[in-house]
Amino acid sequence: LVWMSFLFVSFPSNSQDPQLLEVHSRPCLVFSSPAGLWTVFTLGGVGSKATASPELSSPLANQSLLLLLVLANLTDASDAPNPYRQAIMSFKNTQDSSPFPSSIPHAFQINFNSLYTALCEQQTSDQATLLLYTLLHQNSNIRTYMLARTDMENLVLPILEILYHVEERNSHHVYMALIILLILTEDDGFNRSIHEVILKNITWYSERVLTEISLGSLLILVVIRTIQYNMTRTRDKYLHTNCLAALANMSAQFRSLHQYAAQRIISLFSLLSKKHNKVLEQATQSLRGSPSSNDVPLPDYAQDLNVIEEVIRMMLEIINSCLTNSLHHNPNLVYALLYKRDLFEQFRTHPSFQDIMQNIDLVITFFSSRLLQAGAELSVERVLEIIKQGVIALPKDRLK
Repeated sequence: LVWMSFLFVSFPSNSQDPQLLEVHSRPCLVFSSPAGLWTVFTLGGVGSKATASPELSSPLANQSLLLLLVLANLTDASDAPNPYRQAIMSFKNTQDSSPFPSSIPHAFQINFNSLYTALCEQQTSDQATLLLYTLLHQNSNIRTYMLARTDMENLVLPILEILYHVEERNSHHVYMALIILLILTEDDGFNRSIHEVILKNITWYSERVLTEISLGSLLILVVIRTIQYNMTRTRDKYLHTNCLAALANMSAQFRSLHQYAAQRIISLFSLLSKKHNKVLEQATQSLRGSPSSNDVPLPDYAQDLNVIEEVIRMMLEIINSCLTNSLHHNPNLVYALLYKRDLFEQFRTHPSFQDIMQNIDLVITFFSSRLLQAGAELSVERVLEIIKQGVIALPKDRLK
């Protein structure tokens, strides 16, 4: 498929080298019609703004990208799959000398480094984000290559910036960015490595000055901020669920969480707890009150409670996973947990959370006891020192 090969070479604006491309394709006929490219953009939610997507740095790159997306999303013919989609699913790096399987009829190779660089640079545009999602989702070669990169921050930071400026983005751009994070966080190697990448002076993060923070902690902060924005503005359950799923994917590999990231995890739980109590109180008052008049239906507080309790459980599972798998790596999370330990009291005996609360309750009780033994008026530094010593003393088999 010479067309596909040419388009991929043309997309990176700095790709002028004709040796970037090697084509191994067989001639084919295509019997299909364009349909449904933009259906991926109709997910709704997130308070969409109709903003114009910034074009790529060269008209050829921009038009090549748009045509790539159209070809990749052509519907299959009745008697044959879309060959362009097959090509996108199977192309390889020019540095990969292994032969293509005979079962792949449409094969070509391009320079993955140039493609990666272009994708990192162009994430301000909707179409570049959609291409990145398409490649990560459908092409295992490019996914493996990207996950093996030692400069993943060049790709992840633009994605986080999309989510950070959620109120300025179209809903489809936000969803694509979030799904990309979900795909990346399915890989344990990625979840470990992002905590080893230290960033300095993230200027676009305005809530707090972050002079030094790991990429992993920044990712947590941005995802939590997206959840809180969604809770107060759009209340989109789909966005909630996927944000929490990304955190859940990462939770067992949390390492050396920044103190602010640890605080925000517990603050989000606090916000959910207050919301739960408010809805519970409204439901109780509704039951005590008189039936609705004028055929005006009462709010479905039971459904609201179920949704909130589902989200609370996911948050508890995230905290529990971190404590169970990487307690010794996260003294700041234990500190934040102890500082707000009263928040968790009401959930200890709640039938929906008793099982997941066991480990959290154990950690709170164990470290609270050690702090009590150390006396009153402890400094932050002294508390963290006691936590680090306690982690060594806590038998790991007690955490289930």
